[in-house]
Amino acid sequence: AIKAEEISEGNIKQNILRIVVALGVAIGIGLGSYRIVAGDPIHYYIIVGYIFVIIFTYFAPKYIVPIAYDSGGVTTSTVTVPLVAALGLGLAENLEWCDPLIDGFGLIAFASLFPMLTVMGYGIHAEYYKKKKQKAEQSTFKGEAS
Repeated sequence: AIKAEEISEGNIKQNILRIVVALGVAIGIGLGSYRIVAGDPIHYYIIVGYIFVIIFTYFAPKYIVPIAYDSGGVTTSTVTVPLVAALGLGLAENLEWCDPLIDGFGLIAFASLFPMLTVMGYGIHAEYYKKKKQKAEQSTFKGEAS
């Protein structure tokens, strides 16, 4: 988060970035848990998720893309994986239509997919706000020059 703020010249705030990554993990685990309980096939969610990752990669500022991809890897750490895997396995073992290997461990894929989306979404938002602010300053500057 500190490096991201330095690279983005202050457009990406480190505390907000941490919150956005945590929000992505929360959304991923929530949607993954819903998918397990609903019995939906995992590949539909993963394919749609990565289609969004590709789209966001195209529109996101170039400095945020590596940070976003790294945030997906960071969220699968030594603390997250055992907790998320235990949740997924516990859900999958207690539902007769679930396969614990696919559904239980598939929850980890959701925990790493959605932080990428939320971080790139934050980068797109920050860049939009930066350009909007620059336009406002330019129009103010032009008004004073007249």
